[in-house]
This record gives sequence, structure tokens and C-alpha cells, in this order.
Amino acid sequence: MSERQTTRYLSDRLSAAGLTPQSHFGQNFLIDLNLVDLIARSAGLRKTDVVLEIGTGVGSLTTRLSDQAGRVVSAEIDHHLFKLASDELKTCGNVKLIQGDALRNKHNFRPELMEAVRERMTEMGPAARFLLVANLPYNVATPIISNLLHETPMPEVMVVTIQKELADRMIAGPGTKDYGALSVWIQTLGKVEIVRELPPQVFWPRPKVTSAIVRIDTDQGLRDAIPDLAFFHEMLRSLFFHRRKYLRSVVVSATKERLTKPQVDETLELLQLSGEIRVEQLPIDEVARLIEGLRQAIETHRPQ
Repeated sequence: MSERQTTRYLSDRLSAAGLTPQSHFGQNFLIDLNLVDLIARSAGLRKTDVVLEIGTGVGSLTTRLSDQAGRVVSAEIDHHLFKLASDELKTCGNVKLIQGDALRNKHNFRPELMEAVRERMTEMGPAARFLLVANLPYNVATPIISNLLHETPMPEVMVVTIQKELADRMIAGPGTKDYGALSVWIQTLGKVEIVRELPPQVFWPRPKVTSAIVRIDTDQGLRDAIPDLAFFHEMLRSLFFHRRKYLRSVVVSATKERLTKPQVDETLELLQLSGEIRVEQLPIDEVARLIEGLRQAIETHRPQ
């Protein structure tokens, strides 16, 4: 265990199995065990927790999750690594390994994973919490996090390693270059913080970018307060698709064939929002108020 995440150990272990890191799967392994420990520790795990991990790798983080949580569901897309991890984790009786893509498509999670999570939540009883803890492959980090916020149950906590650029977008505030749909989506549903920035040299192979460990604490009450979550997320993405355009133009485009231009003007007037500002200037609560106002307007003007 002490050498499990050194470059030499990983290189030798994969070479012995005839493997090399696959860039198209976003495979970058942490080589500092202290950082692997930090990821697990930052989640504040309990023995009644059910943890989802995306990207089993060679199982180093999985082992720690197994020790600290009640149940672990871990997915690995690379079938060669899946076989390797299965051997590494064969003594971890509370770990369910699933081979395959975590995503059914860009906007939908793989049903089998959530079914496995829900089964284990039932096993653990009423005290069970659902968490995502993972060193996420860079190429799927955004859809995994975004889609999990739609799922039932929604993770109470997510502790993930992602690109620093993505972390900056998550924590960004209005009027900044990184503020966008992802910022609003995550901050509407909870709190997000950067736990630690990670330089490229703590990974093997080294990525070309800086990474970060991020913790997201979600709030089910905030999600329940949104009347139509799917509409909210779809409209949010539409509003920020042309973030530099003026608000009226953006809303007209986002509500095309659902609201006329006069109806858009009427809605913005009712919300006391100027059509000459940009959506990227609006605080998160104002974006949420705008989306709900548009939802109500669309319902009001829907053909009978």
C-alpha cells in the first residue's frame, strides 16, 4: 500500500498487465498518497455512507473509501483497468465494481449506477447518506457533476478532483469571466469550495493543466424549492449560451416559439429587469427569479 501511487509502482503495475494510461479515457493517476488521503478525508465519511466513485483506476482511493464508508459503488470504463482493480479490491466486501461508462449520454446518468446506489442506501437504512468521491476523468467531469444534481437521491456531498479551470467556473460570481450556467447551477443547489489546488507533477501522466480538489455541499431544500428542475436547467443553459448578448435578445432566443417578443417584453417589465443588461451581470438569485418568471409566462401563454 505504501507505494501504490508512486510513478514507479503505477508504471510497473500497468506494464505487468500490458497496459498504458489511455488519454481518451482521461486517465491521470494521483501519485501522492497524502492527496489521495485528503480526498477521502475531505468527504467526512461515516460508516453509514454510500459512496459513488467514477474512475476506479487501480483502486487506491477505492480502498480508502471502503475502509471509511458503509458501501462503495465504483465505475471504471476501461475494461483492462476494471480487471486490474477487481484483483486489487477482491478483499473489499463492501465495494461494488461496475465496468462501463458512467454516462448513458451527455445529459443522462447510467441507470445501473444509480440503481446500485439506491439498493445500498436501502441496505444502510435511514441514516444513509449518498456521496460522490472521485478523481474524475477530466473529459466527463462536467456532465457527471451536473447530471448527478438531477438524480434521486442527489449526493449530499461531492468531493472531486477536476481541472482548476472547471473549479473556477463553479465558484465564480456575477460579472467575472468564469461566471456562467455551471456557476449558477451549482451555487443554486448548494455551496462549493476549493479544498486544494494540485500542480501537474502530482499526477502520472502529467496533465497540461492545474487541477483542484473541490467539495460541493448540496441542499435538498433548495432543489425542492425549484418548481421544475428540468426546465430550470434547460433555460439556464439557453440563457448563458450567448452570454455577451443583451438580455432581451437572449430571452427571445431562449423562448422562441413559446413566447412572442411582446410577451418577452411584458415578462421582463413585470420582473423589473432591463433588456439592456447581460445575463452574466445578474446575481444568482436574480437569474433564478428570471427563469421562474419565464416558466410562469410560458405556462400563462401556452395554447389551450
